[in-house]
Amino acid sequence: MTRLAAGSYPLADRGDASRARLWAEILIVLGLSLGASAAYSVVAIINRTTRDQALSDQTATLNPSLSDRPVFDLIYQLMGIFFDLVPVALVAFLLWRVARPHLSRLGIDGTRPVRDGLHGVVLALVIGIPGIGVYLAGRELGLTVNVVANALSEHWWTVPVLVLSALRAGVTEEVIVIGYLFARLRDLGWRTWPIILVSAVLRGSYHLYQGFGAFVGNVAMGILFGWLYTRTGRVLPLVIAHILIDSAIFVGYPWAAATFPGLFGAPAS
Repeated sequence: MTRLAAGSYPLADRGDASRARLWAEILIVLGLSLGASAAYSVVAIINRTTRDQALSDQTATLNPSLSDRPVFDLIYQLMGIFFDLVPVALVAFLLWRVARPHLSRLGIDGTRPVRDGLHGVVLALVIGIPGIGVYLAGRELGLTVNVVANALSEHWWTVPVLVLSALRAGVTEEVIVIGYLFARLRDLGWRTWPIILVSAVLRGSYHLYQGFGAFVGNVAMGILFGWLYTRTGRVLPLVIAHILIDSAIFVGYPWAAATFPGLFGAPAS
């Protein structure tokens, strides 16, 4: 029988009502966050693949401008980041423990910040470099759309907002898809590898709007992240790695687009 992590409370013997309530909680959390993103992404890929236009000739923009007035663009960007982080606050509330460390069930305790930071940097390098290769291979095979990582105009706040956007992605995805989902599926008595695979497929699903290459790459990333989490019980290195990867992509996009126009150009959507 698979050993449960410390702080897990299986509900196998608590009755169907408790299990149903926990499933309802999971569906609500995902419906307010990445589950909704996955649903939209599935519809998006169906829309893309049923057009006359080839998938490789279509574009997905990750950080678009939200207003032609800079001050309102900034306001909208910050509001979007703030409200996207509310589901993270929700899962922290749901899994908060009275005893310290309060967020241990999410794999967060802050006891080893230097080690977690170093592990995050190493993981970012291990994931980031092959990730570029997966994207380029997907473009070459016609399985991935042209991803425009940054379509913001140049303002004094552009880079800080892009870094905050990377922080939003890293915190939201790793805390919910790894920390929260692993804790709750363990509560339901799930074994380790089914949890890892379900989490990885969910991660790939909400990237489907970028094409099938992005789906495969993110499933692979999800399997690695999930396996590491089961080995270490720590989510902060995963969050740090994700933030570093996305920050490099978002901020470095203008340079990449200028240096490799054939790969990072903007074909018609």
